[in-house]
Amino acid sequence: MLEPDQLPRTLNDYYNRARDSMSSENRAYFLSGAGGEETLLANEEAFVRARITPRPLREMGGGSTATSVLGQRLAAPLLIAPFAYHRLLHPSGEIATAQGAGAQSIKMILSAQSSVELTNVQAAAQGCDWFQLYWMGSRQATLELAEMALAAGFGTLVLTIDAPVQGVRDREIEAGFQLPPDMSAVNLARFAPPRFTAPDEGQSFIFDRIAHHLPNWDDVAWLVETVQVPVLLKGILHPEDAARAVSIGAAGVIVSNHGGRVLDRAPATLDVLPTIVERVGPDYPVLMDGGIRRGVDIFVALALGAKAVLIGRPVVCGLAVAGELGVSHVLRLLRDELEVSMLLCGCASIDDITPDMVHLKL
Repeated sequence: MLEPDQLPRTLNDYYNRARDSMSSENRAYFLSGAGGEETLLANEEAFVRARITPRPLREMGGGSTATSVLGQRLAAPLLIAPFAYHRLLHPSGEIATAQGAGAQSIKMILSAQSSVELTNVQAAAQGCDWFQLYWMGSRQATLELAEMALAAGFGTLVLTIDAPVQGVRDREIEAGFQLPPDMSAVNLARFAPPRFTAPDEGQSFIFDRIAHHLPNWDDVAWLVETVQVPVLLKGILHPEDAARAVSIGAAGVIVSNHGGRVLDRAPATLDVLPTIVERVGPDYPVLMDGGIRRGVDIFVALALGAKAVLIGRPVVCGLAVAGELGVSHVLRLLRDELEVSMLLCGCASIDDITPDMVHLKL
């Protein structure tokens, strides 16, 4: 356990220490992407192309990063993105992550593939009250998982729609990544995975077996109507899909390409964010993730229309380096950098951050 004076001092140092300390298998799982990792790199490169216009000499006293999303008050416009199997990085797993987030009054979205029971995580930190769903192969099973989360105290659901099959992750394959025997998605234990017979000659395993168990828009509309709590759709990259989400009553959308871990050569999330916001209007809750590594990146995403962002890999690195304390420190560094960016741009509140402050170089 690191003492506070032994913690990394910068976000970049957290990344370097985490990368160097992880096993090759964990490094491949948490830090790599699909295929040639072009989308993973494009997510980060899009923020590098962003240019911000400072606005000095404005009244900045009493400024704040506080905001609200879906009527819920946030200390800052960031949430911890759902990622699986935290116990690969720390013995307390998701509990350490949730407590680190709670120390900074930051909300956490718990993954359906959590390695700790959802009731224990929710009890450890009240700010962990958003739950991520995957489609479980049928309406009945998906609703059962949603009701488990609601009964445990989770009040907002995030349905991930962009990973009906796993991406081709070369680095994971090359590293031979496998879960250890004592690790599993414990909250999914009661759900038996579909069993597929071998496809007939001339058939495709993907299209003639798996595809028949995947959801469509009617299924998602049914879920949104049935659960009677806010449901956000995570994995939107096309403006017409965002508009469809609005039409079926989704509480919001999350512009995401799964951190570059599913379809390589998908567009960078920051590049498509403005067109999606334009299509659904500035008042509709559009969140985003992908490529956010610094507080200044959060500023850029907000300027281009996001109501809040989801943070993944920086939190992974904090957890790997120093557990709960590392998660808390990474979130504090991100918020501090956001505050510096806001002050230098003359923004005393999140609402002061406007599109004219940022442009993306081609």
